[in-house]
Amino acid sequence: MSTNAHNDHLVLVSGKSGTGKSASLMNLRNQPGVIYLNCEAGKRLPFANKFQSLTVTDPMEVFQAFEEAEQHQDFHTIVIDTATYLMDMYESLYVFNSADTRKAWGDYAQYWKTLMQQYVAASSKRVVILAHTRDNFNEKEMVRETSIPVKGALQNQGLESYFSCNIATKKMRLEDLEPYQNDLLTITEDDELVGYKHVFQTRLTKDTINERLRAPIGLFSKQETFINNDIQLVLDRLEQFYN
Repeated sequence: MSTNAHNDHLVLVSGKSGTGKSASLMNLRNQPGVIYLNCEAGKRLPFANKFQSLTVTDPMEVFQAFEEAEQHQDFHTIVIDTATYLMDMYESLYVFNSADTRKAWGDYAQYWKTLMQQYVAASSKRVVILAHTRDNFNEKEMVRETSIPVKGALQNQGLESYFSCNIATKKMRLEDLEPYQNDLLTITEDDELVGYKHVFQTRLTKDTINERLRAPIGLFSKQETFINNDIQLVLDRLEQFYN
């Protein structure tokens, strides 16, 4: 594996079901060079593609996929769909029937840390991780918070804390998008017909301060708070930003 200390091309795409997480992968260029790790029981993507797809049935296969990718220059991007189901799978296989559940929950947290701190951080590939979010009411703060559900010690840190670029998929009414016209946001005829659009939210707004969105300062302008839900646009912007 590469010995880079961090991965500049790492993106977390989080959102509720049906808001366009998987669809955001549709415009990835050079698709035979994309390793798509399907952690959702082989659920098919909503579009035709030429990805190198692997249905993950054991979380350890994800480590193997990262190691394999480093052996081949042709592979340029690794997608995990989704972190939520990946961690559920780990719980089912390694925690649920464990004789020592305390140790097993420790291993659960360590699995994620190993994935992020060793495999993802050291990877020479672009890495896109999708995840489901859930709303929870924080009684202490009296606010509704949106985050990726995870268990054990990881719950306090949050999976989001491992990413410097965390964008969210949203289903937005067209009138709410009007103040945010920008070159990365195109309203299609289909959008006009239904009156809404699936977008990425790249920055916090006053209505979403209790979500865990973040991006490097200057990556997206205020005008680019909402853009097309197209992960290629984000990867291109990261390339431009860091290079």
